[in-house]
Amino acid sequence: MILLGLDPGLGTTGWGVIAAEGNRLSHLANGQIKTDAATPLARRLVNLHDALTDLMLQHRPDGAAVEEVFVNTNPQSTLKLGQARGVILLAAARAGLDVGEYAARLVKKAVVGTGGAEKAQVHAMVARLLPGARIAGPDAADALAVAITHAHHLASARRVPR
Repeated sequence: MILLGLDPGLGTTGWGVIAAEGNRLSHLANGQIKTDAATPLARRLVNLHDALTDLMLQHRPDGAAVEEVFVNTNPQSTLKLGQARGVILLAAARAGLDVGEYAARLVKKAVVGTGGAEKAQVHAMVARLLPGARIAGPDAADALAVAITHAHHLASARRVPR
Protein backbone atom coordinates (compact mmCIF):
# COMPACT_ATOMS: atom_id res chain seq x y z
CA MET A 1 0.00 0.00 0.00
CA ILE A 2 1.36 3.42 -0.94
CA LEU A 3 0.57 6.22 1.53
CA LEU A 4 0.94 9.97 1.16
CA GLY A 5 1.54 12.01 4.30
CA LEU A 6 1.00 15.77 4.29
CA ASP A 7 2.06 18.51 6.67
CA PRO A 8 -0.12 21.47 5.64
CA GLY A 9 1.07 25.02 5.29
CA LEU A 10 0.34 27.89 2.96
CA GLY A 11 3.99 28.89 2.60
CA THR A 12 5.35 25.33 2.69
CA THR A 13 3.46 22.05 2.60
CA GLY A 14 5.58 19.03 3.37
CA TRP A 15 4.83 15.71 1.69
CA GLY A 16 6.11 12.19 2.05
CA VAL A 17 5.31 8.96 0.25
CA ILE A 18 5.92 5.58 1.86
CA ALA A 19 5.12 1.98 1.04
CA ALA A 20 3.61 -0.17 3.77
CA GLU A 21 3.72 -3.95 3.46
CA GLY A 22 2.40 -5.44 6.68
CA ASN A 23 4.44 -3.80 9.44
CA ARG A 24 7.32 -3.07 7.04
CA LEU A 25 7.71 0.53 5.86
CA SER A 26 9.90 1.92 3.10
CA HIS A 27 10.56 5.41 1.85
CA LEU A 28 9.55 6.25 -1.71
CA ALA A 29 9.79 10.05 -1.96
CA ASN A 30 9.42 13.30 -0.05
CA GLY A 31 9.57 17.01 -0.62
CA GLN A 32 8.05 20.40 -0.05
CA ILE A 33 5.55 22.45 -2.01
CA LYS A 34 6.28 26.14 -1.62
CA THR A 35 4.07 29.07 -2.55
CA ASP A 36 5.24 32.64 -3.03
CA ALA A 37 4.09 35.01 -0.27
CA ALA A 38 3.99 37.87 -2.81
CA THR A 39 1.31 36.04 -4.84
CA PRO A 40 -2.38 36.69 -4.05
CA LEU A 41 -3.94 34.16 -1.66
CA ALA A 42 -6.35 32.65 -4.20
CA ARG A 43 -3.52 32.03 -6.68
CA ARG A 44 -1.37 30.46 -3.93
CA LEU A 45 -4.20 28.05 -3.10
CA VAL A 46 -4.57 27.13 -6.79
CA ASN A 47 -0.81 26.56 -7.04
CA LEU A 48 -0.93 24.31 -3.97
CA HIS A 49 -3.86 22.35 -5.42
CA ASP A 50 -2.15 21.91 -8.79
CA ALA A 51 1.11 20.75 -7.21
CA LEU A 52 -0.75 18.24 -5.01
CA THR A 53 -2.71 16.93 -7.98
CA ASP A 54 0.53 16.42 -9.94
CA LEU A 55 2.10 14.70 -6.93
CA MET A 56 -0.83 12.28 -6.58
CA LEU A 57 -0.82 11.52 -10.31
CA GLN A 58 2.91 10.80 -10.15
CA HIS A 59 2.89 8.54 -7.05
CA ARG A 60 -0.64 7.06 -7.22
CA PRO A 61 -1.12 6.66 -3.44
CA ASP A 62 -3.74 4.29 -2.06
CA GLY A 63 -4.45 6.59 0.89
CA ALA A 64 -3.45 9.90 2.41
CA ALA A 65 -3.05 11.41 5.85
CA VAL A 66 -2.96 15.02 7.00
CA GLU A 67 -1.89 16.64 10.23
CA GLU A 68 -4.75 18.42 11.96
CA VAL A 69 -4.73 22.18 12.44
CA PHE A 70 -3.42 23.56 15.68
CA VAL A 71 -4.40 27.03 16.87
CA ASN A 72 -1.71 29.68 16.54
CA THR A 73 -1.56 32.80 18.66
CA ASN A 74 -2.06 34.73 15.42
CA PRO A 75 -5.63 34.17 14.14
CA GLN A 76 -4.63 35.25 10.61
CA SER A 77 -2.00 32.48 10.47
CA THR A 78 -4.54 29.95 11.70
CA LEU A 79 -7.00 30.97 8.97
CA LYS A 80 -4.36 30.66 6.24
CA LEU A 81 -3.29 27.27 7.55
CA GLY A 82 -6.93 26.17 7.57
CA GLN A 83 -7.39 27.31 3.98
CA ALA A 84 -4.29 25.40 2.86
CA ARG A 85 -5.51 22.35 4.76
CA GLY A 86 -8.90 22.63 3.04
CA VAL A 87 -7.21 22.61 -0.37
CA ILE A 88 -5.17 19.56 0.66
CA LEU A 89 -8.30 17.67 1.79
CA LEU A 90 -10.10 18.67 -1.42
CA ALA A 91 -7.26 17.51 -3.67
CA ALA A 92 -7.02 14.15 -1.89
CA ALA A 93 -10.79 13.63 -1.93
CA ARG A 94 -10.98 14.54 -5.64
CA ALA A 95 -8.29 11.91 -6.26
CA GLY A 96 -10.60 9.36 -4.61
CA LEU A 97 -8.41 8.85 -1.54
CA ASP A 98 -9.56 8.12 1.97
CA VAL A 99 -7.86 10.66 4.21
CA GLY A 100 -6.75 10.05 7.79
CA GLU A 101 -6.40 13.09 10.03
CA TYR A 102 -4.06 13.08 13.01
CA ALA A 103 -3.32 15.53 15.80
CA ALA A 104 0.35 16.50 16.17
CA ARG A 105 0.50 14.88 19.64
CA LEU A 106 -0.77 11.59 18.19
CA VAL A 107 1.85 11.71 15.41
CA LYS A 108 4.60 12.30 17.97
CA LYS A 109 3.32 9.45 20.12
CA ALA A 110 3.11 7.06 17.15
CA VAL A 111 6.61 7.84 15.90
CA VAL A 112 8.57 8.57 19.10
CA GLY A 113 6.43 7.01 21.84
CA THR A 114 5.46 10.22 23.63
CA GLY A 115 3.09 13.01 22.60
CA GLY A 116 5.41 15.62 24.06
CA ALA A 117 8.37 14.76 21.83
CA GLU A 118 10.45 17.56 20.35
CA LYS A 119 10.60 18.04 16.57
CA ALA A 120 14.23 16.90 16.52
CA GLN A 121 13.22 13.59 18.16
CA VAL A 122 10.46 13.06 15.59
CA HIS A 123 12.84 13.77 12.71
CA ALA A 124 15.48 11.42 14.14
CA MET A 125 12.93 8.61 14.47
CA VAL A 126 11.65 9.18 10.93
CA ALA A 127 15.22 8.83 9.66
CA ARG A 128 15.62 5.65 11.72
CA LEU A 129 12.30 4.13 10.58
CA LEU A 130 13.02 4.95 6.93
CA PRO A 131 16.75 4.19 6.56
CA GLY A 132 18.46 5.74 3.57
CA ALA A 133 15.77 8.38 3.05
CA ARG A 134 17.15 11.76 2.03
CA ILE A 135 14.67 14.05 3.74
CA ALA A 136 14.03 17.37 1.96
CA GLY A 137 13.54 19.43 5.12
CA PRO A 138 11.58 19.67 8.36
CA ASP A 139 8.17 19.91 6.69
CA ALA A 140 8.91 16.80 4.63
CA ALA A 141 10.06 14.97 7.79
CA ASP A 142 6.79 15.93 9.50
CA ALA A 143 4.83 14.67 6.48
CA LEU A 144 6.68 11.35 6.57
CA ALA A 145 5.83 11.10 10.29
CA VAL A 146 2.15 11.60 9.41
CA ALA A 147 2.38 8.86 6.76
CA ILE A 148 4.04 6.51 9.27
CA THR A 149 1.28 7.24 11.80
CA HIS A 150 -1.35 6.45 9.17
CA ALA A 151 0.38 3.18 8.27
CA HIS A 152 0.41 2.16 11.96
CA HIS A 153 -3.24 3.13 12.33
CA LEU A 154 -4.28 1.11 9.27
CA ALA A 155 -2.23 -1.90 10.39
CA SER A 156 -3.81 -1.93 13.86
CA ALA A 157 -7.29 -1.50 12.39
CA ARG A 158 -6.69 -4.65 10.29
CA ARG A 159 -5.63 -6.59 13.40
CA VAL A 160 -8.72 -5.71 15.43
CA PRO A 161 -11.01 -8.77 15.63
CA ARG A 162 -14.54 -8.15 14.42
